[in-house]
Amino acid sequence: MTIDEVVYLTPEGLARLEEELRLLIEVRRPQVAEMIRNAKEDGDVMENAAYDEAKDQQAFVEGRIIHLEDLLKRASVIADDPATGVVRLGSLVTVAEGSGAQESFRIVGTAEADPSDGCISNESPMGRSLMGKRVGETATYDTPDGDTLVFRIAAIQ
Repeated sequence: MTIDEVVYLTPEGLARLEEELRLLIEVRRPQVAEMIRNAKEDGDVMENAAYDEAKDQQAFVEGRIIHLEDLLKRASVIADDPATGVVRLGSLVTVAEGSGAQESFRIVGTAEADPSDGCISNESPMGRSLMGKRVGETATYDTPDGDTLVFRIAAIQ
């Protein structure tokens, strides 16, 4: 992802990222600052494990804040348009593989992709193969193991 690339988010994804940023700034940042203050009060910081841990936490929190601010600055919210009958960003797609077992996936931008939660990126191999398809059409993609999977689009919401 390039620095000026648009980040596509669902309204729910936008709200989650904004809430994470708020918590990092208002809660986590002050907690880490307090950890650093307490570790400094314990004396020499050169061999102080608590200080080192607090500084590591600070680096993580500040890095995540910068990352989230950048994502949110480039965010484009996916419109909640009525179903168009075509798989697009924001669609909930139900697919059937060969035997007919069905699975549903929400097509989202890369910033909120979470396959374990059923959210796949429009830029992933499977997401790319589903984009633009209609109910009844098939989508084919190659898995990282080298298998080829073929899905029939059963429903689009």
